[in-house]
Amino acid sequence: MTNHLIDLKDLDNSAIRELLHLTDRFVEVCQRPIPKVPALRGRTIAMVFFEDSTRTRMSFDLAAHRLSADVLEFPTHTSSLSKGETLQDTVETISALGVDALVIRHSSGGLPREIADGVGETIAVINAGDGLNAHPTQGLLDAYTLCQHFNGSAGINASLEGIRIGIVGDIKHSRVARSDVTAYSSLGAKITVVAPASLQPDDIEDWPVEVSDDLDDVLPELDVVGLLRIQNERIDEELVLSLDEYIERFGMTEVRANSMRSEVVITHPGPVNRGIEIADAVLDKRPNVLVQKQVTNGVAVRMAVLFRLLGLGIEID
Repeated sequence: MTNHLIDLKDLDNSAIRELLHLTDRFVEVCQRPIPKVPALRGRTIAMVFFEDSTRTRMSFDLAAHRLSADVLEFPTHTSSLSKGETLQDTVETISALGVDALVIRHSSGGLPREIADGVGETIAVINAGDGLNAHPTQGLLDAYTLCQHFNGSAGINASLEGIRIGIVGDIKHSRVARSDVTAYSSLGAKITVVAPASLQPDDIEDWPVEVSDDLDDVLPELDVVGLLRIQNERIDEELVLSLDEYIERFGMTEVRANSMRSEVVITHPGPVNRGIEIADAVLDKRPNVLVQKQVTNGVAVRMAVLFRLLGLGIEID
């Protein structure tokens, strides 16, 4: 693994498994009465979020604090960027402050990689989501959650071999879908993406997946239904179906959920559009909805990433 985490496609299968196995350790840490270790004491991690975020930002913040690192919050809306300073100059300023890692989210795909190329090995750059490109820690936590559910933990040889996963919804605009496909396929899962043609990416033929536009047709074959957020800001211009038609064909309605095998699990990266991707009665009452488990595991996964990049040679107490 390099000094950065920009895209899971940059990692080989063994590196992804190593991070998932390391997550097992931090799941145990998070379950302690005092869930904190001194592993990154003296390290400083800057949070630079140009897009709104709740789960990812809070999760990284908590992960850093549980590793005893110092956290520098970078308020993008009140920084010198608003005075005309370039992002490159801002990053150089952060570097000069002695920051060890930069966690960045930006609407421009590829920007975290540009920053990583610019700083070289001086700062670890972690992509917390860039445009439609990638969301690597979400892919890791989703894969870890499924390993935990089906196998009890990830283990040194983390595997989803034989697990059939459907990723349903707005594939075209989803960086989560792209990172999930990379993570799941690296662990041996069989993946089907399910979406109307208008929400399938142009390069879908290059993805290691099967493709369907009929959820009810593939549902009996699935072990996991991974729902994605419909991005409301794009519905009017790109979703050929009406919202009601989308819910009827692709939403996890109560009727559709009741038709599934009881052991089928449902995931969603959040935030959930209740009543669109998933009905309230399914989200709140079905026992195999793993949404909150995904949030919980997000902290341990991000602890593993931070420790792997910044804790070389340090023991986990």
